[in-house]
Amino acid sequence: MLDLLKKHFGYDAFRPLQAEVIEEVMGKRDTLVLMPTGGGKSLCYQLPALRIPGMTLVVSPLIALMKDQVDALMENGIAAAYLSHTLSEGEIEATMQKVARHEVKLLYVAPERFTTQSFRFFLREIPVGLIAIDEAHCISEWGHDFRPDYRGLSQLRSLFPRVPLIALTATANTRVREDILEQLRMTDAKVFVAGFNRPNLTYIIRPKQKAFEALVQIASRDKDASMIVYCGSRKDTERIAQKLEKKGLRALPYHAGLTPKIRTRTQEKFIRDEVTIIVATIAFGMGIDKPDVRFVVHMDFPKSVEAYYQETGRAGRDGLPSECIFFYSFGDRRKQEYFIRQISDEEEQRRAYEQLRRVMQYAESTACRRKFLLEYFGETVTEGSCGACDRCLGLIHQVSATIATASDVHQPLFEQLRVLRRRLAAEKGIAPYMVFGDRSLQDMARIFPRTPEAMKQVFGVGERKMTQFGQIFLRHVSAYADEHGLAECVPAGASTSQTRAPRSVAGFTHEETCGLVEEGLSLREIAERRGFSVGTIVAHLERLVEAQRLRVLPPSVMPFDRAEKITAVFRALNTWLLTPVREKLGEDFSFDELRWVRLKMKWEMDKKTRPESERGLR
Repeated sequence: MLDLLKKHFGYDAFRPLQAEVIEEVMGKRDTLVLMPTGGGKSLCYQLPALRIPGMTLVVSPLIALMKDQVDALMENGIAAAYLSHTLSEGEIEATMQKVARHEVKLLYVAPERFTTQSFRFFLREIPVGLIAIDEAHCISEWGHDFRPDYRGLSQLRSLFPRVPLIALTATANTRVREDILEQLRMTDAKVFVAGFNRPNLTYIIRPKQKAFEALVQIASRDKDASMIVYCGSRKDTERIAQKLEKKGLRALPYHAGLTPKIRTRTQEKFIRDEVTIIVATIAFGMGIDKPDVRFVVHMDFPKSVEAYYQETGRAGRDGLPSECIFFYSFGDRRKQEYFIRQISDEEEQRRAYEQLRRVMQYAESTACRRKFLLEYFGETVTEGSCGACDRCLGLIHQVSATIATASDVHQPLFEQLRVLRRRLAAEKGIAPYMVFGDRSLQDMARIFPRTPEAMKQVFGVGERKMTQFGQIFLRHVSAYADEHGLAECVPAGASTSQTRAPRSVAGFTHEETCGLVEEGLSLREIAERRGFSVGTIVAHLERLVEAQRLRVLPPSVMPFDRAEKITAVFRALNTWLLTPVREKLGEDFSFDELRWVRLKMKWEMDKKTRPESERGLR
């Protein structure tokens, strides 16, 4: 299984509970899986499908999501297909013929397809080895997103009495879980609960004062970062999207009042990074399998805590840091209460008031936001501070704090790889993340792979991706590294899919710089001798510090007071990133000065950890 995981998906290890779930599925036992969005639910049936004889049938309520998952699987070298009403009769017939010829390993279908007798007869002729039911909470009337078509799935046990079922969901309380098991007649199923925590998400609530200006400020931090903005009305989605466009940001509205053709095109533009911001009602996002959404913003009240959790869950599905911002106003409560009073059914009205009360509890709580969410879903939380919400970070009444890449990622190279990815995706007509995800690009911009063997150490690079795109990215990274004097830094036998970045290894070009330092040359003299910029030489020195190879620093000509001021800001912001430090200091300070001070701070920290006999003299 690990070999298949690396070959097709480029991953070196399983996420929590994936291995245990897969073992249960391979044992042909029914399984209910509760994992947070981005936790890796799909892999729990996609990987076994490669080993289980016959075809895996996947039930999903969302056509756009089916298409995206099939496209992604095909890019990973896995035979997959889907059936939906959006396909022509000829396309449906061609797909069914491929299924009949046993050329499809995973077939995605919508739940309503089981209502047609012809489809049920067709399936009886196909060897089905596994059935996966995604978004399984939709089968329960107690769930927040009940779909009547899902009720018909109860007949699956009669149609396939000996085929194991795996039901998957991200949001289901105890009552909903029990209902899922009962409706699907999974009497002996093992239940796996991975928990609701999304550690890479930062939860922030801001007063709804100058909210649009704050939204622009957030979006302007990285104009290439994907963002979903949720509004309470169609009119607001149109208005805010237009205002964002006028600010030079690529934004589009999305709501149920638009034609299906426009909605589909808007989703495609978002998935393919042609627009970066979607301003939407709650109708948007369910069918989006976009892993690199960096911001989810609520300009108005979510419908419920469950809905809020699911909507914020569309951020950071690739595991990278992302932010969830909720602009809260007590006045919005009155607007919500007005709508609730229009509900004629007393029981439904009562539930709506209770949902509003819990959302307000969350927004007005003085405790940790993450703790509230986890305890709402029944998890016990012992930690006092999560370190990733406005309460724990002390960000009350402030704009949210710098999502940024890790400090050891070479940002200019990362941006160039983003552009290359977008061009390749456009040529193939696929979403950019299907080429490589952000996490893969960050790895490339951290370790500077020069060989196919090193590229295969990058997170998400399997055999298929290596064959399709690996050499193209390898050539680009190598050319960039040559130009900037950067050496490959993949430790022998190490895997970059580990949570900790690999330790840098000094290369030949760095050693040459090191020799000139030990001769006593200044920074500028070394740069002139090597034919590099001062910034590149400082980058060499940082690599040498990380490899514990730098015994002395070149003489510094920077005034002491300027160095002290820069040092103080690095410490105050608790970061090695240059941009936020320069924003704090102002344009009077150059990036080269900041790089020099950062180098000196790292060198002094390293020197303190060495034995006294190995410490430098300056």
